[in-house]
Amino acid sequence: MAEQSNLKARKIVMKLLANIFILKRYLMLLSAVLTIAILVGPPLLAQEDPALWYETEVINPGLGAQPEGVDLSSPRVALRSFVDLSEMGDYGDAAHVLNLSHLPKDEQTARATQIAAKLALIIDRKLRINWSRIPAEADARPTQGANAEKNPQPQRDYLIEELDADGHVYAIRLSRYAVAIQDDEATDPVWLFSRDTVDNVDLLYEAFGPRAFEAVIPDAMKARLGWLQIWEWIALPLGAIIVTLVGLLTSKLVGLGKHITPNSVLRRAIERAALPLSLVAAAAAAHWLLEFIVSISGPANAVIKPTLVLLAVVGFSLAGLRAVDALLDHVTRRKLGDDYNTPSSTEREFYTTMYAVRRIILVVTVGFSIVFVLLQFEIIADMGITLLASAGVLTVVLGIAGQSTLGNMVASLQIAIAKPVRIGDNIHYEGDWCVVEAIFFTFIRLRTWDERRLIVPVKYFLSYPFKNWSMLNDRMMITMQLVLDPMAEASVLREKFISIAKIDPGVIEPENIWTCITDHSAQGMTITFYAMAPDPMTAWFAEMRLREELVDFVRTEHPEWWWRERIEL
Repeated sequence: MAEQSNLKARKIVMKLLANIFILKRYLMLLSAVLTIAILVGPPLLAQEDPALWYETEVINPGLGAQPEGVDLSSPRVALRSFVDLSEMGDYGDAAHVLNLSHLPKDEQTARATQIAAKLALIIDRKLRINWSRIPAEADARPTQGANAEKNPQPQRDYLIEELDADGHVYAIRLSRYAVAIQDDEATDPVWLFSRDTVDNVDLLYEAFGPRAFEAVIPDAMKARLGWLQIWEWIALPLGAIIVTLVGLLTSKLVGLGKHITPNSVLRRAIERAALPLSLVAAAAAAHWLLEFIVSISGPANAVIKPTLVLLAVVGFSLAGLRAVDALLDHVTRRKLGDDYNTPSSTEREFYTTMYAVRRIILVVTVGFSIVFVLLQFEIIADMGITLLASAGVLTVVLGIAGQSTLGNMVASLQIAIAKPVRIGDNIHYEGDWCVVEAIFFTFIRLRTWDERRLIVPVKYFLSYPFKNWSMLNDRMMITMQLVLDPMAEASVLREKFISIAKIDPGVIEPENIWTCITDHSAQGMTITFYAMAPDPMTAWFAEMRLREELVDFVRTEHPEWWWRERIEL
């Protein structure tokens, strides 16, 4: 039995060893297959999809062999080769970056240099090349960055820029081409300026090329000095002087218009719009110089064009605001007159409404101008995802930094809508009698009775109670108190007060004149006198006069009525 068990165990061990040997052979075979796949894999992966280029029978046969200094393997190096060769004046070699294959061979030879020179000038005048955004990969996959796609796709066209000329949009584009050798094979693809770009060079050159003035500039002055040509360094200051003179002349001419028109509103509007319109005229003159006289290089254009648009927008906005302000001021003066220091309740509400309308027009105009400038230069589109990604953080930062200013602006709109206080209202604020002179976006200006000015933040003003003596009407009760001896006769004082109050110019409504004993003690009594005045200012002066006459009456007629301190022994 023991021998049979040993024999059976040996068979099991031998079978297990045989299986291990077979598994080892399979593992060695699999390892060999993987090794071959790894070695062969890169060439296979390197084979690109033929749909990633345009097949053509031949590339620029009229230009000869491609120069060694021209690299066409990716959009970035192809554009860099063209720009570098153009700056050196080697337009013959730069022409190899153009797709001229659709032109006859002899025409390619004859026109290649001319087309390259025109395209180089267009690029210099109109394009600001952001090299970091131009793909450096052969398949033009978008450059990786914060806003790049997670899985960028290869492409065979790359749009550098779109230019608007005479109402039409023309593209400056690079495309990828390869010459087909067999059905499934092609030469190494190259990046060239596309056929439509080459066809549009003459139109773009006519729109953005040299102007009449540049034809008389010596070639020596066209040499580059830094970012610009020598003549441009001279032309820019001269152009600035001319534009400034145009602006000053426009301001003078517009100012003369107020002496021509008999309409007072139009005169006031012209006078206030003279300066803004001079800015518009200056921007228009500069634009005309750049369009018809000279054409400035790209780096200068990148600064000048946005500045001109901004100048024109600011000028138009200010002109419109000042013209509307003149109209509202005329309506206000026509309604209230030239002197409205103490207007009625209706007039105060009207004046406050005019201030609110001014603020609304200001906000709308400024907001529209900002949006117009942003859309004009496509800043929103350029910032796009970055702006959205940072919107939350930016909102928090602006909310914290501008909390006080934003709070005051909201409070100012609250006053404009609810009108708890109006311009011209008489109020009692923190111990001072004041008149509300003006309500601005962030503060209120108060005039105290002694001609001082209090500047109070709107949010602070609305956060604490104040007395509005003109909320419903301007009338105000005059209240005076005299502390006299208990032996004083109230009836005599009442008759005296009625007689002097009826003839006082500051007292109205005789039926509202009365006298009462409002307090009494062993030491004396308090007699209070009441009368009605048309407004707080008149009430204050009338109170001083009446108190003075009552004090004189008691002193001369009944001096024994003065209060005396009594001491019990």
